[in-house]
Amino acid sequence: MSHRKPTSELTPKAFAAVRELEKYVASTSLDKVHYKLIKIRASQINGCGFCLDMHARQAREMGVSEQRIYMLSAWREANIYTEEEKAILALTEQVTLISQGVSDEVYGRAVALLGEEYTKAVVMGVVAISAWNRIMITDQVAVNPQESYV
Repeated sequence: MSHRKPTSELTPKAFAAVRELEKYVASTSLDKVHYKLIKIRASQINGCGFCLDMHARQAREMGVSEQRIYMLSAWREANIYTEEEKAILALTEQVTLISQGVSDEVYGRAVALLGEEYTKAVVMGVVAISAWNRIMITDQVAVNPQESYV
């Protein structure tokens, strides 16, 4: 891997803006465990090892079971997620893979189960982690063994 200057150093105002988006999402009613599931699933899809490692560790520290973390990439086949979590994960996948669109079925199910405001908080959570994924992947931020992110 090449050595790239971090985005935080070269464009600190842009980096700060992404931090502000993260703060906004944290200020919404979005459940902390739901947000961790969003962060892990989007990071799996985007292939961001740094974010995936960090958020899986943090989820464990929050009490999320190993099984619920490991099964996220196959959530449809796992009967360990609530209907609300399944709606969140379906929406997370479609917003992350935005070029394929967000179907009325997936969006409508999320609204029916979560309400419009909570659904928008989920969308903004996906937007935030997707921004972080893109920054970390572009900056080639490596996963360090046994590093604590708390």
